[in-house]
Amino acid sequence: MTPVIRPTNDKTFAETLIRHNMAAYHQQLGWHWDTALFDQQWRELESFELVVNETPVGVLCLHQEDDAYHIRELQIAPPWQRQGLGTAALYFAEARARQAGIHRLRLRVFSINPAIALYERTGFRVLNTEDAVHAMERRIV
Repeated sequence: MTPVIRPTNDKTFAETLIRHNMAAYHQQLGWHWDTALFDQQWRELESFELVVNETPVGVLCLHQEDDAYHIRELQIAPPWQRQGLGTAALYFAEARARQAGIHRLRLRVFSINPAIALYERTGFRVLNTEDAVHAMERRIV
């Protein structure tokens, strides 16, 4: 399934989806949601929504730094997971990086998150692990 991926300013949708998807990890790891931090970071990110049949079903947030494009958020609503939407979002992020002349994608993911399998399948490798979070990177050739 190929979603439409378009810019978004819908912070409420993004925050609700992220909080819902990450709640179990936050609880298990003893982390707490920081609304002020989310608000600050939201203003700094390129944010996109994944849309199927005109319904938002996911969010992708990117941040460009000098040597890498960072995937800061990639969240898919649970009923839409495992249908290729995450893979489509990763390829979209790669295309954005290429357009910017950047040759690396980076992300951080909880070490207990099954999405690691998706990231590894699409070429990401763990650089290091700290505080139950993997830093991962994929070179764009």
